[in-house]
Amino acid sequence: MAASALTRCAWAGNDDRMVAYHDMEWGTPLHDDRMLFEFLVLEGAQAGLSWSTILNKREAYRRAFDGFDIARVADFGEEKIQALLGDAGIVRNRLKINAAVSNARAVLKVQAEFGSLDAYLWQFVDGKPLQNAFKTLSELPAQTPLSVTMSKDLQARGFRFVGPTICYAFMQAVGMVNDHTIDCFRHHELNQ
Repeated sequence: MAASALTRCAWAGNDDRMVAYHDMEWGTPLHDDRMLFEFLVLEGAQAGLSWSTILNKREAYRRAFDGFDIARVADFGEEKIQALLGDAGIVRNRLKINAAVSNARAVLKVQAEFGSLDAYLWQFVDGKPLQNAFKTLSELPAQTPLSVTMSKDLQARGFRFVGPTICYAFMQAVGMVNDHTIDCFRHHELNQ
């Protein structure tokens, strides 16, 4: 079936980058610590902005944050932060940049305690994606009791820019929940 003939979640629209992200990444269970950290940073950076804005800046983020190498980002000092504040390729918000660095440090602690960021995060859904069955985008919640619980736990561990709404968007992105609408071809694929 041609890509254009597939039924997708309405938010994917017609932008090639958004369609590719929808079709190949969003909602696909992710278990790689580096990629999970990338999505934590990107979802935090997205606060108050559109996801398409962040997606368009993704390669610049990967370059600016050393491929989201957690240990390297944890070592970023004030000089590197100043350089990032001057990088037009990313969102130049000091609070968001500082959060990315402090979150890398928090990830290292989580990895020491749980063995991996993956093991820690996926415990919130008992290791398997929650399967939702929403018909329309308007039914999708901005947050859930589970994202509130995750947010509180992350914040208690020193993470920042991880409010309940950001946590739920993160859970959707990394496949902890399947929030593709039921008419979307990806909903069935991810519900196997």
